[in-house]
Amino acid sequence: MIPISDDNPTLRTPVMTIAVLGVIGAAWVLAQGAGLDAFQLSASVCDLGMVPGEITHRAPINLAVPMGQHGGQEWVCAVDDQPINTFTPLTSMFLHGSWAHLLGNALFLWVFGNNVEDSMGRARFLVFYLACGLLAAGAHIISSPTSPVPTVGASGAISGMLGAYLVLYPRVLVKVLIPIIIIPWIVRVRAWVVLIMWFVWQVLGGLEQLSQLRGDISGGVAVWAHVGGFVAGFVLIRFFVDRELVGRRRALGDARVAFTDVVG
Repeated sequence: MIPISDDNPTLRTPVMTIAVLGVIGAAWVLAQGAGLDAFQLSASVCDLGMVPGEITHRAPINLAVPMGQHGGQEWVCAVDDQPINTFTPLTSMFLHGSWAHLLGNALFLWVFGNNVEDSMGRARFLVFYLACGLLAAGAHIISSPTSPVPTVGASGAISGMLGAYLVLYPRVLVKVLIPIIIIPWIVRVRAWVVLIMWFVWQVLGGLEQLSQLRGDISGGVAVWAHVGGFVAGFVLIRFFVDRELVGRRRALGDARVAFTDVVG
C-alpha cells in the first residue's frame, strides 16, 4: 500500500516539512547531480553516505565494495578513516540513491510529516526529525557494525514521523494506492492499519536479513534503520508534542464534523 494523502488538515503551513524537502531536493541536485551523472552519484554515496564499519572502526581500511559498472569499468567504494565519517549519520539523511528512492521518501514525509509538525511546532519538529534520523542510523550500525556498505536516505527519519503519527492520529483515514497488476486501486484505510502493516513488514525484512548470516556485510535496504526510526518516533513524540496545538487541531476536526452533519 502506497499512502498518497490523508484526511487530516493542518492548522498552519508546514514550513519546516517543506524546508526539509527543499534541502533533500537541493542535495539531490547539487551534491548528487540529480542522478544524471553516474560517477557523481556514486561518489556522493561513497563519500557522504554512512558506512557502519567506518563509524565503529570494525571494517578493514581499504576494504572495497562494488558500486556497479560504468563506462566498462568496475567502480568500488573503499573503507577509509576520513574525519567526515563522523558526520555521515547526518549527511546520509539528506542523500538518496535514485529518483524512485527520493520520490518515495518525499511522498511519505509530505503525507505524514506535515501533521506531525503541526502537532509540535516548527523548531521542535526539526529537532525531532534529526533525532529520529540519528537514532535510526544507530539502529543500523548496531545491526551491521562491521558492514562496509554505504547507506543513504531519509527513510530512518521519516520512519520516526510514521511512529509519531501512529500515536497522534491512529484513526485518521489515509488514502492509499494499491497497485493490482496494471490497475491502480485507491481506498481509504485507518492510519493505524497502514502504519502497523508497514512496521511489521520492516521487522520481517530485518529478521530475514539477520537469518541470512552474511558475515555482517549487508546491503540493500537498511530495514533496521526503519525499525529504529519508527520506534524512536513512537517513543519520543510524547516529549515533543505540543498539547495546545493538538487540542486546537481536534477542535477544528470536531467543527468540521459538526458542519458536515448540519449541511448533510
